[in-house]
Order: sequence, then structure tokens, then C-alpha cells
Amino acid sequence: MTIEHDARSIIAGLRAGLPPKDGALDWFAKGLASGEVTDAQAGAFAMAICLNGLGEGGRVALTRAMQASGEQLHWDLPGPVLDKHSTGGIGDCVSLLLAPALAACGAFVPMISGRGLGHTGGTLDKLESIPGLRTDLNVDALRAQLTNIRCAIIAASPQLAPADRRLYAIRDVTSTVESIDLITASILSKKLAAGLEGLVLDVKLGSGAFMKTEAEARALAQALVSTAQGAGCMTSALITDMNQPLATAAGNALEMIAVMETLTGSAVNAALWDLTAALGGEALALGGLAADAKDGAARIEQALEDGAAAEYFGRMIAAQGGPADFIDRWPDRLPAAPVVMEFRSEKRGYIAAIDTEMLGHAVVHLGGGRLKQTDRINPSVGLSQIMRLGEEVDAGTPLLLIHAATQADAQTTIERLAAAHVISENPPDLPPLIYGKIT
Repeated sequence: MTIEHDARSIIAGLRAGLPPKDGALDWFAKGLASGEVTDAQAGAFAMAICLNGLGEGGRVALTRAMQASGEQLHWDLPGPVLDKHSTGGIGDCVSLLLAPALAACGAFVPMISGRGLGHTGGTLDKLESIPGLRTDLNVDALRAQLTNIRCAIIAASPQLAPADRRLYAIRDVTSTVESIDLITASILSKKLAAGLEGLVLDVKLGSGAFMKTEAEARALAQALVSTAQGAGCMTSALITDMNQPLATAAGNALEMIAVMETLTGSAVNAALWDLTAALGGEALALGGLAADAKDGAARIEQALEDGAAAEYFGRMIAAQGGPADFIDRWPDRLPAAPVVMEFRSEKRGYIAAIDTEMLGHAVVHLGGGRLKQTDRINPSVGLSQIMRLGEEVDAGTPLLLIHAATQADAQTTIERLAAAHVISENPPDLPPLIYGKIT
């Protein structure tokens, strides 16, 4: 007997906390992809899941349904197809370092990334701060680039997981981001549709993450790993800290500067470097390109140190429409904000805590993110030279620099960040960069 489905009845069931009927989530995913489901219905669907959850079976079903809502890739390449995904944070530009580093180590990396979501930055927005660069490659272009250059960082094309493409944008503007079921299905539907053989996940916790506590982060990591492995993709997850920005910058072009400084060796942020190596080591071990994660991390560090990662990054940028000389002339190619203003400490002491989410919202309100779907991003704005937890400051010491389009925007940001830092008399206990691993 065939069960008839419609959006209203599916939403009503989810709102009542009932498990979805057989085929209901497949129908809804197809409706998202085809347009039969309206934006209002998609928002209600997301809100019902956010409030009531789906359960493990429903989460797997939604992931598979969104994966199957479009084309699914299959590869025949002389090396493993690997990728990494972060659950989102501030100053987290690891993907831009890791994709070319993995390629330099023999992997093929079809990295399908996202845009800014809530208070967190998006890899595509950061990459698109490079003039001329395109992330909207179709499947044929992705295949050609992976064959020739081994790595690509692109948006989910209309052919890949179109249901997620639609739902992802709606979640951002309907306050339905913080749901384990929706996060899991969103991440994995794109990744599994890309035909991955190995996936490493970076699950953030802390003041700048969607998951604020270690227990919440572990629950998400376990959901992601079990769902991905159940779908046949070798997967592991690291639980990592987001109680402060990972890089010392937040904002699209400003984070690209941090990436280029690391790739070219002109300056290195230790936390950004260490996490890139750790995640890359896991990926290489999953793909059989390293004996274990420690060996893999050493290989990633070598690719960063000897310039091989930078070479692959430059080739990727040129292939996607960016400047052919970007590696050599990147300081001239990235946009800069016309106003730079210091945000200063009001007292002497040690930086004991940072409301990292508040920093992320400040970047969004400067124009570095979206308050609604139709907003255009200003790639030049954001925060830089962000001081780190445990650093000692005096009254008047700049805690960070604000990059803004106008003096008024910069002044408003100073007011917005008034409560972002806790300054204590004694040095704080510093959080670890990596809390643990889920396999």
C-alpha cells in the first residue's frame, strides 16, 4: 500500500513529536528540491525538528533522503577521495589550508563547503573575497578540476543534495541552526553525495560554537560519525575548542590573509597550524595515505612547510577564476576596509574569557555576514589582531582591531563588544585545542 504524503501532514506530525512515517522524509526532501515545498513550509519543518528532534532512525532517513535528492558522484581516481568538515566557528579557516595540503599528500579533495551560518563564517564567503574566484562549479567542472588539480572548494551545485541547499539557507534566517538532526543531515547529505571514501569532522565546542558544552559536542560528533559510517563512509571526528577564535582574525578577507601568511610562511598562527595538521593526519590515516594519524599530521606539516600546499592552493585559485599570480601577489589582491579602529581593554589583567559568539555577531553586523538571505557580504570588514586567552593586558591595550566600512560602523562595533572580554587579576586555566576523538 502506497502512503500519500503532503507537507502539512508531515509538519503536523513532527510538531506533535511523532516519528515520521515511512517515505515521509524522502517525499519532503524531493519537495524541497523541486520547489513543491514552500519556504514557509520548509521553515516550519526545520522548526519542528529543532524543537522535537527526529531520533536516530529519522536522522539517518533525513540524511539519506537529502543525499538522494540529486546526483550522487562516483570516482575512479588513483588515490583516496577525502574531505573535512567543521561544524562552524569564528576565525576557523582550516579548510582553506587543509584541502591543498591533502592534495599535496596524494588525496583527491572535492570539498563542498557552505556559506556563513548564524554567527559563524563560511568557507565559500572567505574564498570569494579573492577577486574573480568562482565557487559555483557544476559537476562536470568539478570532475575535471579534481582530475587535473586534485582539490576544489565549491558550493553544493544544483545537482548535488539540492534539498540541503534549500534548507540550509532557510535555517540561517529562521533561527533553526542548533539542531543535531539538521546539522547531521546537512553536513552528511552533501559529503556522501560527493562520493567520499573518508571524512574527518571538526566538531566545535565553547562560546563561539553552536554546541557550547563538551557533552553537546560529543553528542553531535557521535551522531555524525555513526550516521556517516552507517552510510559506508570511513569517518572520525575531533572535538575542538571554540572558546576563542581559532585564527587571530574574523572576517572573510582578513581570514584569507591568515591563510596566506601560513601557506607562504610569512607568519604562522600556532592553533590554526596545529589543528590543520591534526585533522589532516586523521584524514590521511582514514584514506590509507599514512600509517596513523600522527604520521599523517607530520605529512601535512611537511606539505605546509615546503610550499607544496601553497602550490596546490595557487593552482586551485587560478582554476576557479582567481588571479593566476595570487600566491605571489596576494597582499595586493585582497580588499581592505577604509576604517580601522582599535578596541581597547578598560583595565589591567589577563584575558580570562571571550564571548566568541559575540565577536561573530559583530562581524555579521559590520557586513561580513548575512542578517537575511538577500544580504550582500562586504569581504573587507571584520576583526583582526585578536588577542588570545591568557594574554596580559594593560588599560588601553588593543584587544583587537575593527575593520569597518564607516567610522559609525566601527564605533557601533566598539559598543557591541563592550562585554565580550573578561579581564581577571590572575592568569586563567587555558582550554585544550583538542578535547578528544570519536571513531
